[in-house]
Amino acid sequence: MENALKVRDIAAWLEAWAPQHLAESYDNVGLLVGSADMEVHKVLISLDCTEDVVAEAEREGCQLIVSHHPVIFGGLKRLNGINDVERTVMRAVRSGIALYAIHTNLDNVMTGVNRHLGELLGCTPDSLRILRPMGAKLEKWTVFVPTDHAESVRDAMAQSGAGCIGNYDQCSFATEGTGTFRALEDATPFVGNPGEIHREPEVRLEMVVPGEAVAAVRLAMLEAHPYEEVAHDRVALENGRVDLGAGMVGELPEPMAWEAFADHVKQALGGQALKHTAPVKSHVQRIAMCGGSGAFLMGDAARAGADVYVTSDVKYHEYFQAEGRFQLLDVGHYESEWQTSTLIANKIKEKFPKFAVHLSSTKTNPVTYR
Repeated sequence: MENALKVRDIAAWLEAWAPQHLAESYDNVGLLVGSADMEVHKVLISLDCTEDVVAEAEREGCQLIVSHHPVIFGGLKRLNGINDVERTVMRAVRSGIALYAIHTNLDNVMTGVNRHLGELLGCTPDSLRILRPMGAKLEKWTVFVPTDHAESVRDAMAQSGAGCIGNYDQCSFATEGTGTFRALEDATPFVGNPGEIHREPEVRLEMVVPGEAVAAVRLAMLEAHPYEEVAHDRVALENGRVDLGAGMVGELPEPMAWEAFADHVKQALGGQALKHTAPVKSHVQRIAMCGGSGAFLMGDAARAGADVYVTSDVKYHEYFQAEGRFQLLDVGHYESEWQTSTLIANKIKEKFPKFAVHLSSTKTNPVTYR
């Protein structure tokens, strides 16, 4: 196995995948208990973080628990052990176990919770798209770089968040040309002499930059660029990002009888039962979905032309919002998200293939059926 990692190593990788700023304002994500400098030899992955999950981490020798749901959601005013949250946190502290949550930020990325759910439900991967895109701001940056430094500048910008388009990263466009300038008396030019016109083979480098990465990309560009003054421009784009947002919609390979699809959903998600509205069509193909509590997206499911909307935690009066436009399948909160643990574990293994990652065997679903 790999040598011990720091908590910060695992956190940095997870946050490159699902940045914390993408979490909803009400959420509480990131490192909730422990120090970023703590050594980790083994990590436990779970949907929830409960006392039983912490006990499992103790037995398995795990120094870090990564859960989808944050154990600390509202404010903690005291630690007296009078409720499950306080007892869980106190036990983790006593055992020296760090707690990390990756919640709605993982809901809001293209390769997160809802894409995984869509694939489990049988939608073709290339049909899946965000149900309610954030429409986050995009800019196109153009920077003029000496030819020999173009790759290093491009790489620095890409590592800071530039050049991401849908399921692709490191995207850029380069054209070659000649740059001209004259350094004035107080300048210290990288090439050329003060007072003389200089011509330099340069590359016009263009990359898309998301609004949240502007500061980091600017700093990386300036540090990697050899020139004293960096010639560059930024243009705001009208086409916002469509790879971030809530929910997902996709297509089954072939239409399926709604009864067969409902049975498939129960089997794929390990559900014992599901609640649903009356069917709208005898066969379904376009499927909208949202892991966890997704009633807020019912209007989006209708606008997307979904035949079925799969989600959970729908209140009685919210069922009426389907209004015969689509069939609503309420599969249960745990059932819609428990396999997120596998998604997180696989992501950590992608970066740290020899690191010890343990999937929790503790079933945390508080709901039972009979």
